[in-house]
Amino acid sequence: MDKLLEGLKKFQTLIYPLHQTRFEELAESQEPRVLFITCSDSRVDPNLLTQTDPGELFICRNAGNIVPPHSNETGGMTASIEYAVSVLNIKNIIICGHSNCGAMKAAMNTEELNDLPHVKTWLGHCRAAVKSVENQHDCNQHGTLDPAYLDEVTKQNIILQMQHIKTHPAVFAKLATNELNIYGWVYDIKSGNVEYYDEASHGFVKL
Repeated sequence: MDKLLEGLKKFQTLIYPLHQTRFEELAESQEPRVLFITCSDSRVDPNLLTQTDPGELFICRNAGNIVPPHSNETGGMTASIEYAVSVLNIKNIIICGHSNCGAMKAAMNTEELNDLPHVKTWLGHCRAAVKSVENQHDCNQHGTLDPAYLDEVTKQNIILQMQHIKTHPAVFAKLATNELNIYGWVYDIKSGNVEYYDEASHGFVKL
């Protein structure tokens, strides 16, 4: 906590005064043009990664950068997506996964999550991604994927969540009129590289 409090003091005394006019504008309204959906992992910093300032990204984070398919059951992701697209008039959505993702590791072996029932249920939203990789490779003797396929599962999960978000009415409506773009990114923490999903080649290409 000491580090956080020191950082807060530095922000209030050094950083805020340099950007006071911008913060005063943001106090009245926001006009982000990108909905950035990513993992809760502490190693992923959307603003640092994209070099954006406050007010430029509308950020949603959760374990595994998951977007549940639309249903009549209200959830935080569903409400945030609806608000971003319908009220903030977001023009671009980025779903960003990352290397060495703990959520994807867990999704590859959910039997170890029996003591974490909520996590296990949540990761059910990326089961199809795991199955698609299992369909291409042999499972090990325990019936689970080899950890070597983690990157493949991570990328398949991004593609899956890109499909899920299209089931949300606000998103589907804006896509139909070409008012919205959806992108899939995967961020490699060690190298700093980012790859994007290229629909033409059905693969990921370095940005």
